[in-house]
Amino acid sequence: MTHPRLAASVTELHISYWLPGLVLTAALVIKLPSILKLWRDPLLRAVGGLLLFACAVFACAAPSTIAWTNRVTGVPNIAAPWVYSLITALSASWLLLVVHWRNGLTDRSAETRRATRWVVCVYAAVVVALWTLFALADVPVEQIRDLDTYYASTPFMREEILLYLLAQAVACSITTRLVWNWIRTDGLDGWLRWGLRFLGVGFATNLLFSAAKFTAVVARWTGHDLDWLNTNIAPSAACIAATLVAIGFIVPHAGQYLQERWLVRRRHRGLRPLARLMRTVAGSREPLALRATPEMRLIRRETYIRDALLQLSRFLDEDLRVRSYDAALALGHDRGRAQALAAAVTLLDAVGSGQRSAAGDGTGEPDTTYLLQEIQAVSEVLHSPDEIKAVRARAAVPAESMSTHEYRVFPGDDSRTPSRNAGRQG
Repeated sequence: MTHPRLAASVTELHISYWLPGLVLTAALVIKLPSILKLWRDPLLRAVGGLLLFACAVFACAAPSTIAWTNRVTGVPNIAAPWVYSLITALSASWLLLVVHWRNGLTDRSAETRRATRWVVCVYAAVVVALWTLFALADVPVEQIRDLDTYYASTPFMREEILLYLLAQAVACSITTRLVWNWIRTDGLDGWLRWGLRFLGVGFATNLLFSAAKFTAVVARWTGHDLDWLNTNIAPSAACIAATLVAIGFIVPHAGQYLQERWLVRRRHRGLRPLARLMRTVAGSREPLALRATPEMRLIRRETYIRDALLQLSRFLDEDLRVRSYDAALALGHDRGRAQALAAAVTLLDAVGSGQRSAAGDGTGEPDTTYLLQEIQAVSEVLHSPDEIKAVRARAAVPAESMSTHEYRVFPGDDSRTPSRNAGRQG
């Protein structure tokens, strides 16, 4: 049987407050290693402070936490200046973020240090003023969800509410404008630009929080009741804004991480045809380690292939490679594709049944530089057996029927290779 007090606590748990708190915590955990490693970087400290204060705001602003704070301290509404102070500190962290990051770059100038001191002093003074005004105000009736409108006309409390809303709105407006300026900066990484977009929308949504609060308070002054803006719209806007800001910090890290993993796995899969071809040379499969990281598996496959290529190098027919390159160009392939096709034809000829000894009779010193460096391109063309077959057939055509120049420079070679017709001209 569920205990009544426990059931009440669960009922009071507002998912709209704790969900953005969890997302913000996840963003903080992701950024924390970089923050601790590069603690001297003021930009990273500003990011860490922003996420930390944002987590604290949603943890302390939840109705269940407000009620608990008031009950433990024994002071009605003592949670109000505490939450207001956290919101003010969060607003200051927004400004510190834009102060230390101008035009997308970390700024360490004397002007930046002065701006930092100014922000810290002004917002610290606001926090002191918030607690002073609360001490002077008479707020005996506890209000968990609608304190801002309930005490909108109460002396000193009225000024406190306006002060924290003004500090929050000013910081949010400046941050929103500068973030959207950064989005238009040239040369930004794609994932970083998407992260900035989420930050920009998140900070802009925070303005809706301020507007809803201000409107509800002013309505109380004029004798109207728009408390639903304070109790429904403002908290929802704050939760959405916090979630978007957290996603804005997560997207660059998560996106780059997933992209790097995808590229590694793609390279590993792309080398599979060449690795299979090299089994006949190495006489065994490549080493397999189930617990190895994707990067380690890629390194092992690349090492396996290059070792096998070195064993095969003495059987490579340089003359066949040159003729295959000429043939690939004649078939309309670009230079990079032609190189890869020529290398593939030469490899298949060297490992083919009954052709290894013939390959050893080829003319020219084999050049394995391209082959060892561009194993990805060579493996890719092995997926196109029809193209390889066409190049092989074209390369087998007698040299007299091929249109060539007197000298042909093979990419990657330092010396010129005389064409077959050069000795016959004249």
